[in-house]
Order: sequence, then C-alpha cells, then structure tokens
Amino acid sequence: MDKRITAAAAASKIKDGMTVMVGGFLGNGTPESIVDALVQRGVKDLTLILNDTAYPDRGAGKLIVNKQVKKIIVSHIGTNPETANQMNAGTLEVEFSPQGTLAERIRCGGCGLGGALTTTGLDTLIEKGKRVIEIDGARYLLELPLRADVAIIRGSKGDEDGNLIYRGTSQNFCPLMAMAADVVIAEIGELVKVGDLLPESVHTPSIFVDYIVA
Repeated sequence: MDKRITAAAAASKIKDGMTVMVGGFLGNGTPESIVDALVQRGVKDLTLILNDTAYPDRGAGKLIVNKQVKKIIVSHIGTNPETANQMNAGTLEVEFSPQGTLAERIRCGGCGLGGALTTTGLDTLIEKGKRVIEIDGARYLLELPLRADVAIIRGSKGDEDGNLIYRGTSQNFCPLMAMAADVVIAEIGELVKVGDLLPESVHTPSIFVDYIVA
C-alpha cells in the first residue's frame, strides 16, 4: 500500500467537529504543511489535543487565529495571546491538563487503559469535576484517557512505509499520539526507501501510521 498523500489530501480527512491530536512543542515537531492545508480548507469546530497552541504564526496557533477550534485540551497557552483572548471572550473552551498528566492520558488512550492516578492537581482547579480515589490513605485524581479521530504528527526522517525517527526534542508527544488516534497522518522531513532505516533506530513503527506527507 502506498501511504503517500498530499498535505491537501491529509487535510481533507479532517472533518468539521472532529477531535484532532497535533504533535509538537511550541511548533517543534508540528506538521506545518498539514496545518497550513487545514487553514486553507477552513475546517471548523475542531477539538484539539496538544501540548500548547504555539504562536499566532506557527504550529497549531494558526488554527486558533483562524477561529477553526471550539475546544482545546492543553498544558499551556501563554505563548499565543489569541488563545487567551478567545478563552476570555468565551468563544474557545480550554481544558488545562498538566504536561505530564496530558502525556499519560494520551498514553492510556493508546494502550487501552482506563485512566491514570496522579497527585498532580489535587486541591487545585484541575481537580474540579474529577473523581478522587483513596488508596492506602493517599488521595489521587483519576485522569481519564484521551483518544482522537485523527492525529497529525511530524517525523524528522521516515521511510515509505511510515516508520518514523524523531530528531531531538521534536519527538515530544508524537510517539504517544501515533498510538491514540483512529487515523494517523505523519509529515516526514526526509523520506527514504524501505530498508534504509536501522530497525533499532525507529521510534514509531509503520503499523501506527496510516498516511505520510513528504
């Protein structure tokens, strides 16, 4: 199966109202060509699961500026003033999740687990509306798993089957998101032939990747 598609074709697989995971940390590791295609296409009412909303002109921040997002599940928004503006205006729902907790919730979604127990967020706004479970006298928040209709991620290098390698910190949430979505689309910086990658160097195996943009 040839997994290669264009950025426009990738964007066409994301429909109004879908939940989308977006890899990246302040835009590092974000599939910019797919984001740009989504902006051009104008898909709307998206729920995004992502570490942050980057900057107004970079990463998923461009979707925020274009008012294509109705809700985000995120660890911080401080680098994109437009995110805060929309949140304060009541046009964007923001669910904050501490960074480590967010990663673990995505991992749970990918591994079929029922959730994660953590002390992070106890007795803060993060606790609101969540179950608190006591084990051996200690209190924990139950953080529920996260999954998405589509995940868009970026590999620094990959082959035609979709085996991916991430360079440095561009790895961030991408490997976890690749396991936690119904459809996974990977933008690849450097595309190589099948067999050119050492098996032990692969971070995300091709079985998790449905389409590649290169």
